[in-house]
Amino acid sequence: MYISDKNKQLNTYDAIVIGSGISGGWAAMELCKKGLKTLLLERGRDVKHVVDYPTAMLNPWDFKAGLNNTIKDRETDPVQSTAYSPADKHFYVSDAEHPYVQEKPFNWYRGYQVGGRSLTWGRQCYRLSDLDFEANHKDGFGVDWPIRYKDLEQWYSYAESFIGVSGNRENLPQLPDGEFLTPMELNCIEKHLGDSIRKHDEHRLLTIARVANLTRGWDHRGPCQNRNLCNRGCPFGGYFSSNSSTIPAAMATGNLTLRPFSIVTELLFDEHKQKAKGVRVIDTLSNEVHEFYAKIVFVNASTIATAGLLLNSVSSRFPDGFGNGSGQLGHNLMDHHSSAGAYGVHEAYTDQYYKGRRPCGFLIPRYRNLQDDKSLNFKRGYNIQGHGERQEWMDKAQSIDGFGEDFKAQLTTPGPWTIWMAGWGECLPYFDNKVSLDNFQKDKWGQPLLKIDFAFRENEHNMMTDIQHTSAEMFEKAGFKNIDTFNYNKPGGSTIHEMGTARMGHDPKTSVLNKFNQMHEAKNVFITDGSCMTSSACQNPSLTYMALTARASQFAYEQLKKGEL
Repeated sequence: MYISDKNKQLNTYDAIVIGSGISGGWAAMELCKKGLKTLLLERGRDVKHVVDYPTAMLNPWDFKAGLNNTIKDRETDPVQSTAYSPADKHFYVSDAEHPYVQEKPFNWYRGYQVGGRSLTWGRQCYRLSDLDFEANHKDGFGVDWPIRYKDLEQWYSYAESFIGVSGNRENLPQLPDGEFLTPMELNCIEKHLGDSIRKHDEHRLLTIARVANLTRGWDHRGPCQNRNLCNRGCPFGGYFSSNSSTIPAAMATGNLTLRPFSIVTELLFDEHKQKAKGVRVIDTLSNEVHEFYAKIVFVNASTIATAGLLLNSVSSRFPDGFGNGSGQLGHNLMDHHSSAGAYGVHEAYTDQYYKGRRPCGFLIPRYRNLQDDKSLNFKRGYNIQGHGERQEWMDKAQSIDGFGEDFKAQLTTPGPWTIWMAGWGECLPYFDNKVSLDNFQKDKWGQPLLKIDFAFRENEHNMMTDIQHTSAEMFEKAGFKNIDTFNYNKPGGSTIHEMGTARMGHDPKTSVLNKFNQMHEAKNVFITDGSCMTSSACQNPSLTYMALTARASQFAYEQLKKGEL
Protein backbone atom coordinates (compact mmCIF):
# COMPACT_ATOMS: atom_id res chain seq x y z
CA MET A 1 0.00 0.00 0.00
CA TYR A 2 1.44 3.37 -1.02
CA ILE A 3 1.14 6.26 1.45
CA SER A 4 2.04 9.67 0.04
CA ASP A 5 4.40 11.91 2.01
CA LYS A 6 1.58 14.44 2.44
CA ASN A 7 -0.79 11.86 3.89
CA LYS A 8 1.98 10.53 6.09
CA GLN A 9 2.59 14.03 7.43
CA LEU A 10 -1.13 14.50 8.15
CA ASN A 11 -1.22 11.15 9.93
CA THR A 12 1.83 11.79 12.11
CA TYR A 13 1.65 12.64 15.81
CA ASP A 14 4.02 12.85 18.72
CA ALA A 15 2.27 9.99 20.48
CA ILE A 16 -0.36 7.36 19.79
CA VAL A 17 -2.45 5.78 22.56
CA ILE A 18 -4.37 2.59 21.77
CA GLY A 19 -7.50 2.23 23.90
CA SER A 20 -9.49 4.85 25.81
CA GLY A 21 -10.32 2.96 29.01
CA ILE A 22 -8.87 3.69 32.43
CA SER A 23 -5.18 3.43 31.54
CA GLY A 24 -5.54 4.73 27.98
CA GLY A 25 -7.41 7.79 29.16
CA TRP A 26 -4.66 8.45 31.70
CA ALA A 27 -1.92 8.06 29.08
CA ALA A 28 -3.69 10.47 26.72
CA MET A 29 -4.14 13.08 29.45
CA GLU A 30 -0.58 12.87 30.72
CA LEU A 31 1.00 13.07 27.27
CA CYS A 32 -1.28 15.91 26.16
CA LYS A 33 -0.54 17.89 29.31
CA LYS A 34 3.15 17.57 28.51
CA GLY A 35 2.54 19.21 25.14
CA LEU A 36 2.60 16.15 22.92
CA LYS A 37 0.20 16.00 19.99
CA THR A 38 -1.56 12.74 20.78
CA LEU A 39 -3.84 10.46 18.79
CA LEU A 40 -6.21 8.39 20.94
CA LEU A 41 -7.57 5.37 19.05
CA GLU A 42 -10.72 3.57 20.18
CA ARG A 43 -12.19 0.61 18.30
CA GLY A 44 -15.75 1.37 19.43
CA ARG A 45 -18.16 4.26 19.16
CA ASP A 46 -17.86 7.67 20.78
CA VAL A 47 -19.50 8.23 24.17
CA LYS A 48 -19.60 11.80 25.40
CA HIS A 49 -19.95 12.55 29.08
CA VAL A 50 -23.54 13.23 30.22
CA VAL A 51 -25.17 13.38 26.79
CA ASP A 52 -24.51 9.71 25.95
CA TYR A 53 -25.86 8.15 29.16
CA PRO A 54 -29.40 7.36 27.91
CA THR A 55 -30.54 5.32 30.93
CA ALA A 56 -28.96 7.40 33.68
CA MET A 57 -32.22 8.98 34.84
CA LEU A 58 -34.66 6.15 34.13
CA ASN A 59 -36.71 4.31 36.74
CA PRO A 60 -36.96 0.50 36.85
CA TRP A 61 -40.49 0.66 35.45
CA ASP A 62 -39.30 2.69 32.48
CA PHE A 63 -37.73 -0.46 31.01
CA LYS A 64 -39.98 -2.75 28.99
CA ALA A 65 -39.01 -5.87 30.95
CA GLY A 66 -37.95 -4.08 34.08
CA LEU A 67 -34.27 -4.68 34.79
CA ASN A 68 -34.48 -8.28 33.62
CA ASN A 69 -32.59 -9.63 30.63
CA THR A 70 -34.65 -11.45 28.02
CA ILE A 71 -34.21 -14.98 26.73
CA LYS A 72 -32.91 -13.45 23.50
CA ASP A 73 -30.28 -11.50 25.46
CA ARG A 74 -29.04 -14.69 27.07
CA GLU A 75 -28.99 -16.54 23.74
CA THR A 76 -27.25 -13.74 21.81
CA ASP A 77 -24.85 -12.72 24.58
CA PRO A 78 -24.21 -15.79 26.74
CA VAL A 79 -21.20 -14.10 28.38
CA GLN A 80 -22.01 -10.39 28.42
CA SER A 81 -25.60 -10.90 29.59
CA THR A 82 -24.31 -12.38 32.85
CA ALA A 83 -22.91 -8.92 33.62
CA TYR A 84 -25.29 -6.45 31.97
CA SER A 85 -28.92 -5.51 32.44
CA PRO A 86 -31.19 -3.39 30.23
CA ALA A 87 -29.82 -0.38 32.14
CA ASP A 88 -26.26 -0.76 30.87
CA LYS A 89 -26.42 -3.26 28.01
CA HIS A 90 -25.33 -0.53 25.59
CA PHE A 91 -21.92 -0.39 27.32
CA TYR A 92 -21.16 -4.05 26.54
CA VAL A 93 -20.24 -5.73 23.27
CA SER A 94 -22.38 -8.28 21.49
CA ASP A 95 -20.95 -11.78 21.89
CA ALA A 96 -22.41 -12.70 18.52
CA GLU A 97 -20.63 -9.81 16.77
CA HIS A 98 -17.37 -10.14 18.71
CA PRO A 99 -16.67 -13.85 19.25
CA TYR A 100 -13.63 -15.41 20.88
CA VAL A 101 -12.50 -18.98 21.50
CA GLN A 102 -12.73 -20.44 25.01
CA GLU A 103 -10.30 -23.33 25.34
CA LYS A 104 -11.72 -23.58 28.84
CA PRO A 105 -14.68 -21.55 30.18
CA PHE A 106 -13.63 -17.91 30.47
CA ASN A 107 -15.83 -14.83 30.73
CA TRP A 108 -14.30 -12.00 28.70
CA TYR A 109 -16.39 -8.93 29.43
CA ARG A 110 -15.81 -6.01 27.07
CA GLY A 111 -17.02 -2.51 26.42
CA TYR A 112 -16.09 -1.20 22.98
CA GLN A 113 -16.70 2.53 23.28
CA VAL A 114 -14.83 5.66 24.24
CA GLY A 115 -14.18 5.20 27.94
CA GLY A 116 -14.17 1.41 27.65
CA ARG A 117 -14.87 -0.32 30.94
CA SER A 118 -14.15 2.83 32.95
CA LEU A 119 -17.90 3.43 32.56
CA THR A 120 -18.80 0.16 34.28
CA TRP A 121 -15.89 -0.61 36.62
CA GLY A 122 -16.34 -1.31 40.34
CA ARG A 123 -14.32 1.83 41.29
CA GLN A 124 -12.50 0.20 44.22
CA CYS A 125 -9.02 1.68 44.61
CA TYR A 126 -6.32 -0.04 46.64
CA ARG A 127 -2.56 0.30 46.64
CA LEU A 128 -0.27 -2.70 46.35
CA SER A 129 2.43 -3.02 49.02
CA ASP A 130 5.86 -4.63 49.13
CA LEU A 131 4.12 -7.76 50.40
CA ASP A 132 2.86 -7.93 46.80
CA PHE A 133 5.83 -6.53 44.90
CA GLU A 134 8.25 -8.90 46.69
CA ALA A 135 6.05 -12.01 46.62
CA ASN A 136 7.38 -13.57 43.40
CA HIS A 137 10.97 -13.08 44.51
CA LYS A 138 10.40 -14.50 47.98
CA ASP A 139 8.40 -17.61 47.14
CA GLY A 140 9.93 -18.23 43.73
CA PHE A 141 6.73 -18.30 41.71
CA GLY A 142 6.98 -16.10 38.63
CA VAL A 143 9.68 -13.50 37.99
CA ASP A 144 10.60 -10.65 40.30
CA TRP A 145 8.84 -7.32 39.91
CA PRO A 146 11.37 -4.71 38.69
CA ILE A 147 9.83 -2.12 41.04
CA ARG A 148 8.94 -1.81 44.71
CA TYR A 149 6.38 0.25 46.59
CA LYS A 150 8.77 3.23 46.96
CA ASP A 151 8.92 3.49 43.14
CA LEU A 152 5.16 3.85 42.88
CA GLU A 153 4.21 5.59 46.13
CA GLN A 154 4.27 9.16 44.80
CA TRP A 155 2.39 8.08 41.67
CA TYR A 156 -0.33 6.44 43.73
CA SER A 157 -0.75 9.76 45.55
CA TYR A 158 -0.75 11.63 42.25
CA ALA A 159 -3.47 9.40 40.81
CA GLU A 160 -5.64 9.46 43.95
CA SER A 161 -5.40 13.23 44.21
CA PHE A 162 -6.65 13.59 40.66
CA ILE A 163 -9.48 11.03 40.55
CA GLY A 164 -10.79 11.52 44.10
CA VAL A 165 -10.89 8.43 46.35
CA SER A 166 -13.02 8.24 49.48
CA GLY A 167 -11.78 6.01 52.27
CA ASN A 168 -10.38 5.54 55.77
CA ARG A 169 -6.72 5.55 56.78
CA GLU A 170 -6.01 2.31 58.66
CA ASN A 171 -2.18 2.23 58.99
CA LEU A 172 -1.80 -1.29 57.59
CA PRO A 173 1.56 -2.29 56.03
CA GLN A 174 -0.16 -4.75 53.66
CA LEU A 175 -2.60 -2.08 52.43
CA PRO A 176 -0.90 1.33 52.36
CA ASP A 177 -3.01 4.40 53.07
CA GLY A 178 -3.57 7.01 50.40
CA GLU A 179 -4.87 10.50 49.71
CA PHE A 180 -8.49 10.12 50.76
CA LEU A 181 -11.66 12.16 50.70
CA THR A 182 -14.10 11.72 53.59
CA PRO A 183 -15.12 8.04 53.74
CA MET A 184 -18.62 6.75 53.25
CA GLU A 185 -20.27 5.29 56.34
CA LEU A 186 -20.67 1.69 57.40
CA ASN A 187 -24.18 0.77 58.46
CA CYS A 188 -25.02 -0.70 61.88
CA ILE A 189 -24.66 -4.38 60.97
CA GLU A 190 -21.33 -3.78 59.25
CA LYS A 191 -20.09 -1.88 62.30
CA HIS A 192 -21.26 -4.77 64.49
CA LEU A 193 -19.28 -7.30 62.42
CA GLY A 194 -16.28 -4.97 62.41
CA ASP A 195 -16.34 -4.58 66.21
CA SER A 196 -16.53 -8.36 66.62
CA ILE A 197 -13.65 -8.97 64.21
CA ARG A 198 -11.38 -6.51 66.03
CA LYS A 199 -12.36 -7.99 69.40
CA HIS A 200 -11.44 -11.53 68.39
CA ASP A 201 -8.40 -10.95 66.15
CA GLU A 202 -6.11 -7.94 66.40
CA HIS A 203 -4.68 -8.67 62.96
CA ARG A 204 -8.01 -8.24 61.16
CA LEU A 205 -10.25 -5.26 60.67
CA LEU A 206 -13.29 -4.25 58.65
CA THR A 207 -13.26 -0.88 56.92
CA ILE A 208 -15.36 0.96 54.35
CA ALA A 209 -14.30 0.31 50.76
CA ARG A 210 -11.93 2.82 49.19
CA VAL A 211 -13.70 3.95 46.05
CA ALA A 212 -13.43 6.55 43.30
CA ASN A 213 -16.84 7.92 44.28
CA LEU A 214 -16.71 11.51 45.41
CA THR A 215 -18.02 12.40 48.87
CA ARG A 216 -17.61 16.07 47.96
CA GLY A 217 -17.21 18.10 44.79
CA TRP A 218 -13.85 17.44 43.19
CA ASP A 219 -12.18 18.74 40.04
CA HIS A 220 -15.48 20.13 38.70
CA ARG A 221 -17.18 16.77 39.33
CA GLY A 222 -19.60 15.30 41.85
CA PRO A 223 -20.37 14.81 44.58
CA CYS A 224 -21.78 11.27 44.41
CA GLN A 225 -25.57 11.28 44.77
CA ASN A 226 -25.70 7.81 46.39
CA ARG A 227 -27.99 6.53 43.64
CA ASN A 228 -25.81 3.45 43.04
CA LEU A 229 -26.50 3.64 39.31
CA CYS A 230 -22.84 4.14 38.39
CA ASN A 231 -22.78 1.54 35.62
CA ARG A 232 -25.25 3.61 33.59
CA GLY A 233 -22.79 6.51 33.37
CA CYS A 234 -23.01 9.30 35.93
CA PRO A 235 -24.29 12.69 34.67
CA PHE A 236 -23.11 14.21 37.98
CA GLY A 237 -19.53 13.04 37.46
CA GLY A 238 -19.82 11.41 40.88
CA TYR A 239 -17.29 8.71 40.03
CA PHE A 240 -14.11 8.65 37.99
CA SER A 241 -14.22 7.55 34.37
CA SER A 242 -12.21 8.43 31.29
CA ASN A 243 -15.29 10.19 29.94
CA SER A 244 -15.86 12.41 32.98
CA SER A 245 -12.25 13.15 33.80
CA THR A 246 -9.12 12.27 31.85
CA ILE A 247 -10.40 12.63 28.28
CA PRO A 248 -11.96 16.09 28.93
CA ALA A 249 -8.69 17.12 30.59
CA ALA A 250 -6.75 15.93 27.55
CA MET A 251 -9.15 17.70 25.20
CA ALA A 252 -8.74 20.94 27.14
CA THR A 253 -5.04 21.07 26.21
CA GLY A 254 -5.83 21.27 22.49
CA ASN A 255 -3.37 18.44 21.90
CA LEU A 256 -5.75 15.48 21.66
CA THR A 257 -7.19 13.92 18.53
CA LEU A 258 -9.78 11.29 19.41
CA ARG A 259 -10.59 8.74 16.72
CA PRO A 260 -13.35 6.22 17.52
CA PHE A 261 -14.41 3.34 15.22
CA SER A 262 -10.71 2.49 14.77
CA ILE A 263 -9.49 -1.09 15.20
CA VAL A 264 -5.72 -1.22 15.54
CA THR A 265 -4.66 -4.43 13.78
CA GLU A 266 -0.90 -4.20 14.20
CA LEU A 267 2.05 -2.13 15.32
CA LEU A 268 4.39 -1.16 12.50
CA PHE A 269 8.06 -1.89 13.03
CA ASP A 270 10.91 0.14 11.55
CA GLU A 271 13.62 -2.43 10.78
CA HIS A 272 16.27 0.26 10.32
CA LYS A 273 15.60 2.15 13.56
CA GLN A 274 14.57 -0.96 15.50
CA LYS A 275 11.50 0.65 16.99
CA ALA A 276 7.80 1.13 16.29
CA LYS A 277 6.97 3.70 13.68
CA GLY A 278 3.19 3.64 14.02
CA VAL A 279 0.04 1.54 13.73
CA ARG A 280 -2.26 0.12 11.09
CA VAL A 281 -5.97 0.73 11.62
CA ILE A 282 -9.23 -0.49 10.11
CA ASP A 283 -12.02 2.09 10.11
CA THR A 284 -15.09 0.08 11.20
CA LEU A 285 -17.49 2.44 9.41
CA SER A 286 -15.81 2.49 6.00
CA ASN A 287 -13.57 -0.61 6.27
CA GLU A 288 -10.74 1.56 4.95
CA VAL A 289 -7.22 0.83 6.15
CA HIS A 290 -5.13 3.71 7.51
CA GLU A 291 -1.67 4.08 8.93
CA PHE A 292 -0.75 6.53 11.67
CA TYR A 293 2.76 7.38 12.81
CA ALA A 294 4.28 8.61 16.05
CA LYS A 295 7.47 8.85 18.04
CA ILE A 296 6.01 6.86 20.95
CA VAL A 297 3.16 4.36 21.22
CA PHE A 298 1.22 3.49 24.38
CA VAL A 299 -0.66 0.19 24.13
CA ASN A 300 -3.68 0.22 26.47
CA ALA A 301 -6.21 -1.98 24.72
CA SER A 302 -6.77 -4.06 27.92
CA THR A 303 -4.89 -7.22 28.83
CA ILE A 304 -6.34 -9.78 26.43
CA ALA A 305 -6.75 -7.41 23.49
CA THR A 306 -3.25 -6.01 24.02
CA ALA A 307 -1.79 -9.52 23.89
CA GLY A 308 -3.75 -10.25 20.72
CA LEU A 309 -2.63 -7.03 19.04
CA LEU A 310 1.04 -7.66 19.79
CA LEU A 311 0.85 -11.30 18.72
CA ASN A 312 -0.74 -10.16 15.45
CA SER A 313 2.08 -7.65 14.84
CA VAL A 314 4.70 -9.79 13.14
CA SER A 315 7.76 -8.87 11.12
CA SER A 316 11.10 -10.39 10.21
CA ARG A 317 12.42 -9.03 13.52
CA PHE A 318 9.44 -10.31 15.51
CA PRO A 319 8.07 -13.44 13.80
CA ASP A 320 6.28 -14.54 17.01
CA GLY A 321 4.73 -11.22 17.93
CA PHE A 322 5.90 -7.67 18.56
CA GLY A 323 8.55 -7.54 21.30
CA ASN A 324 8.22 -11.27 21.99
CA GLY A 325 11.85 -12.29 22.11
CA SER A 326 11.24 -13.67 25.59
CA GLY A 327 8.44 -15.96 24.45
CA GLN A 328 6.35 -14.62 27.36
CA LEU A 329 3.89 -12.58 25.33
CA GLY A 330 0.35 -13.85 25.84
CA HIS A 331 1.34 -16.06 28.77
CA ASN A 332 0.89 -15.65 32.55
CA LEU A 333 -2.74 -14.55 32.26
CA MET A 334 -4.29 -13.89 35.67
CA ASP A 335 -7.67 -12.93 37.11
CA HIS A 336 -8.78 -12.73 40.72
CA HIS A 337 -11.15 -15.41 41.94
CA SER A 338 -14.19 -14.11 43.82
CA SER A 339 -16.39 -17.20 44.01
CA ALA A 340 -16.09 -18.27 47.64
CA GLY A 341 -17.57 -16.70 50.75
CA ALA A 342 -20.43 -16.80 53.24
CA TYR A 343 -23.80 -15.26 54.04
CA GLY A 344 -25.38 -14.71 57.44
CA VAL A 345 -28.48 -13.28 59.15
CA HIS A 346 -28.54 -11.26 62.39
CA GLU A 347 -31.57 -10.74 64.59
CA ALA A 348 -30.57 -7.44 66.23
CA TYR A 349 -30.90 -3.79 65.13
CA THR A 350 -34.51 -4.17 63.98
CA ASP A 351 -35.13 -0.52 64.90
CA GLN A 352 -32.50 0.72 62.41
CA TYR A 353 -32.40 1.16 58.64
CA TYR A 354 -30.32 3.09 56.13
CA LYS A 355 -30.91 5.79 53.58
CA GLY A 356 -29.59 6.26 50.09
CA ARG A 357 -27.91 3.59 48.00
CA ARG A 358 -24.28 3.64 49.00
CA PRO A 359 -22.23 2.67 45.90
CA CYS A 360 -19.75 0.48 47.76
CA GLY A 361 -19.48 -2.17 50.44
CA PHE A 362 -16.84 -2.95 53.04
CA LEU A 363 -13.37 -4.44 52.93
CA ILE A 364 -11.58 -6.81 55.29
CA PRO A 365 -7.95 -6.39 54.16
CA ARG A 366 -5.70 -9.38 53.63
CA TYR A 367 -4.91 -11.31 56.81
CA ARG A 368 -3.46 -14.58 55.46
CA ASN A 369 0.27 -15.18 54.78
CA LEU A 370 1.32 -11.74 55.98
CA GLN A 371 4.36 -13.76 56.94
CA ASP A 372 4.74 -17.13 55.28
CA ASP A 373 2.42 -19.37 57.31
CA LYS A 374 3.60 -22.98 56.94
CA SER A 375 0.27 -24.27 58.28
CA LEU A 376 -1.60 -22.99 55.23
CA ASN A 377 -1.83 -25.05 52.05
CA PHE A 378 -1.67 -22.10 49.67
CA LYS A 379 0.63 -19.24 48.73
CA ARG A 380 -0.31 -15.54 48.87
CA GLY A 381 -3.67 -14.32 50.16
CA TYR A 382 -7.05 -12.69 49.74
CA ASN A 383 -9.20 -9.87 51.02
CA ILE A 384 -12.88 -10.06 51.89
CA GLN A 385 -15.39 -7.74 50.24
CA GLY A 386 -19.06 -7.57 51.16
CA HIS A 387 -22.05 -5.51 52.21
CA GLY A 388 -24.75 -5.53 54.85
CA GLU A 389 -28.42 -4.75 54.28
CA ARG A 390 -31.91 -5.60 55.47
CA GLN A 391 -33.82 -8.20 53.49
CA GLU A 392 -36.08 -6.59 50.88
CA TRP A 393 -39.20 -7.85 49.16
CA MET A 394 -37.19 -9.68 46.50
CA ASP A 395 -35.32 -11.60 49.21
CA LYS A 396 -38.49 -12.46 51.10
CA ALA A 397 -40.71 -13.34 48.11
CA GLN A 398 -39.36 -16.89 47.83
CA SER A 399 -40.35 -17.83 51.39
CA ILE A 400 -43.68 -16.02 51.91
CA ASP A 401 -47.05 -17.43 50.82
CA GLY A 402 -50.36 -15.64 50.50
CA PHE A 403 -52.08 -12.86 48.58
CA GLY A 404 -53.80 -9.54 49.04
CA GLU A 405 -53.21 -6.85 51.65
CA ASP A 406 -51.59 -9.14 54.23
CA PHE A 407 -49.20 -10.61 51.66
CA LYS A 408 -48.20 -7.12 50.48
CA ALA A 409 -47.62 -5.98 54.08
CA GLN A 410 -45.31 -8.93 54.71
CA LEU A 411 -43.36 -8.25 51.52
CA THR A 412 -42.93 -4.53 52.16
CA THR A 413 -41.87 -4.87 55.80
CA PRO A 414 -38.05 -4.95 55.94
CA GLY A 415 -36.63 -8.32 56.93
CA PRO A 416 -33.67 -8.99 59.24
CA TRP A 417 -30.18 -7.66 58.72
CA THR A 418 -27.97 -9.78 56.49
CA ILE A 419 -24.37 -9.71 55.28
CA TRP A 420 -22.97 -11.26 52.13
CA MET A 421 -19.21 -11.40 51.76
CA ALA A 422 -16.69 -13.17 49.53
CA GLY A 423 -12.95 -13.38 49.09
CA TRP A 424 -11.07 -11.65 46.30
CA GLY A 425 -8.06 -13.93 45.97
CA GLU A 426 -4.70 -13.81 44.26
CA CYS A 427 -4.09 -15.97 41.19
CA LEU A 428 -0.54 -17.12 40.58
CA PRO A 429 1.09 -16.36 37.20
CA TYR A 430 0.99 -19.72 35.43
CA PHE A 431 2.85 -19.78 32.11
CA ASP A 432 0.22 -21.97 30.43
CA ASN A 433 -2.67 -19.67 31.32
CA LYS A 434 -2.50 -17.82 28.04
CA VAL A 435 -3.92 -15.86 25.13
CA SER A 436 -3.11 -16.91 21.57
CA LEU A 437 -4.32 -16.35 18.01
CA ASP A 438 -6.62 -18.75 16.16
CA ASN A 439 -4.98 -19.34 12.80
CA PHE A 440 -8.21 -20.44 11.14
CA GLN A 441 -11.14 -18.44 12.53
CA LYS A 442 -11.42 -14.74 11.69
CA ASP A 443 -13.72 -11.92 12.77
CA LYS A 444 -15.69 -9.84 10.28
CA TRP A 445 -12.69 -7.57 9.72
CA GLY A 446 -10.48 -10.51 8.80
CA GLN A 447 -8.56 -10.52 12.07
CA PRO A 448 -7.73 -13.76 13.92
CA LEU A 449 -10.04 -14.66 16.79
CA LEU A 450 -8.37 -14.73 20.18
CA LYS A 451 -8.12 -18.00 22.06
CA ILE A 452 -8.14 -17.93 25.85
CA ASP A 453 -6.83 -20.91 27.79
CA PHE A 454 -7.17 -20.29 31.53
CA ALA A 455 -7.94 -22.24 34.68
CA PHE A 456 -7.59 -21.74 38.41
CA ARG A 457 -5.34 -24.35 40.00
CA GLU A 458 -4.89 -26.13 43.32
CA ASN A 459 -3.48 -23.04 45.04
CA GLU A 460 -6.53 -20.95 44.19
CA HIS A 461 -8.99 -23.71 45.10
CA ASN A 462 -7.31 -24.27 48.47
CA MET A 463 -7.56 -20.54 49.08
CA MET A 464 -11.28 -20.61 48.27
CA THR A 465 -11.82 -23.29 50.90
CA ASP A 466 -10.01 -21.16 53.47
CA ILE A 467 -12.13 -18.15 52.52
CA GLN A 468 -15.30 -20.12 53.23
CA HIS A 469 -13.98 -21.31 56.58
CA THR A 470 -12.74 -17.95 57.88
CA SER A 471 -15.81 -16.06 56.63
CA ALA A 472 -18.15 -18.44 58.46
CA GLU A 473 -15.97 -18.23 61.55
CA MET A 474 -16.21 -14.43 61.63
CA PHE A 475 -20.00 -14.63 61.30
CA GLU A 476 -20.27 -17.18 64.11
CA LYS A 477 -18.22 -15.08 66.51
CA ALA A 478 -20.40 -12.05 65.70
CA GLY A 479 -23.64 -13.90 66.55
CA PHE A 480 -25.02 -14.41 63.04
CA LYS A 481 -27.52 -17.17 62.33
CA ASN A 482 -28.42 -19.20 59.23
CA ILE A 483 -24.80 -19.01 58.08
CA ASP A 484 -24.33 -20.40 54.59
CA THR A 485 -20.96 -20.82 52.93
CA PHE A 486 -20.81 -20.88 49.15
CA ASN A 487 -18.54 -21.32 46.18
CA TYR A 488 -20.08 -20.21 42.91
CA ASN A 489 -17.19 -21.80 40.96
CA LYS A 490 -17.20 -18.93 38.50
CA PRO A 491 -14.81 -19.34 35.54
CA GLY A 492 -11.81 -17.14 34.93
CA GLY A 493 -12.59 -13.61 33.79
CA SER A 494 -15.62 -13.31 36.05
CA THR A 495 -13.95 -10.81 38.39
CA ILE A 496 -12.99 -8.73 35.31
CA HIS A 497 -9.42 -8.22 36.57
CA GLU A 498 -7.47 -9.72 33.67
CA MET A 499 -3.74 -9.21 34.12
CA GLY A 500 -0.41 -10.48 32.82
CA THR A 501 0.40 -11.45 29.17
CA ALA A 502 3.11 -8.76 28.73
CA ARG A 503 4.72 -8.69 32.13
CA MET A 504 7.33 -6.36 33.58
CA GLY A 505 10.66 -7.76 34.71
CA HIS A 506 14.39 -7.22 35.05
CA ASP A 507 15.48 -9.64 32.34
CA PRO A 508 14.49 -9.32 28.65
CA LYS A 509 14.80 -13.10 28.42
CA THR A 510 11.91 -13.65 30.84
CA SER A 511 9.77 -10.51 30.50
CA VAL A 512 8.34 -8.13 27.92
CA LEU A 513 8.66 -4.78 29.72
CA ASN A 514 11.22 -3.06 31.94
CA LYS A 515 10.64 -1.16 35.17
CA PHE A 516 9.17 1.84 33.31
CA ASN A 517 6.66 -0.26 31.33
CA GLN A 518 8.93 0.20 28.31
CA MET A 519 9.23 -2.68 25.90
CA HIS A 520 12.68 -4.26 26.20
CA GLU A 521 12.97 -4.75 22.45
CA ALA A 522 11.29 -1.58 21.15
CA LYS A 523 12.14 1.35 23.36
CA ASN A 524 9.38 3.66 22.11
CA VAL A 525 6.54 1.27 23.00
CA PHE A 526 4.97 1.41 26.45
CA ILE A 527 2.29 -0.87 27.90
CA THR A 528 0.52 0.23 31.09
CA ASP A 529 -2.77 -1.64 31.10
CA GLY A 530 -3.28 -4.84 33.07
CA SER A 531 -1.09 -6.86 30.74
CA CYS A 532 2.02 -5.37 32.37
CA MET A 533 1.35 -6.95 35.77
CA THR A 534 3.98 -9.39 37.04
CA SER A 535 1.71 -10.81 39.74
CA SER A 536 -1.91 -10.12 40.59
CA ALA A 537 -1.87 -9.46 44.37
CA CYS A 538 -5.44 -9.56 45.70
CA GLN A 539 -6.34 -5.86 45.51
CA ASN A 540 -8.54 -4.41 42.78
CA PRO A 541 -5.86 -3.37 40.28
CA SER A 542 -7.08 -0.26 38.41
CA LEU A 543 -5.42 2.28 40.72
CA THR A 544 -2.09 0.54 40.08
CA TYR A 545 -2.64 0.85 36.31
CA MET A 546 -3.23 4.58 36.73
CA ALA A 547 -0.10 5.06 38.82
CA LEU A 548 2.04 3.01 36.44
CA THR A 549 0.65 4.97 33.47
CA ALA A 550 1.43 8.35 35.01
CA ARG A 551 4.94 7.18 35.87
CA ALA A 552 5.59 5.70 32.43
CA SER A 553 4.25 8.82 30.71
CA GLN A 554 6.67 11.01 32.62
CA PHE A 555 9.57 8.69 31.77
CA ALA A 556 8.58 8.52 28.08
CA TYR A 557 8.37 12.31 27.89
CA GLU A 558 11.79 12.76 29.50
CA GLN A 559 13.35 10.17 27.18
CA LEU A 560 11.76 11.86 24.19
CA LYS A 561 13.20 15.23 25.22
CA LYS A 562 16.65 13.65 25.53
CA GLY A 563 16.36 12.19 22.04
CA GLU A 564 16.49 8.64 23.35
CA LEU A 565 13.28 7.60 21.59
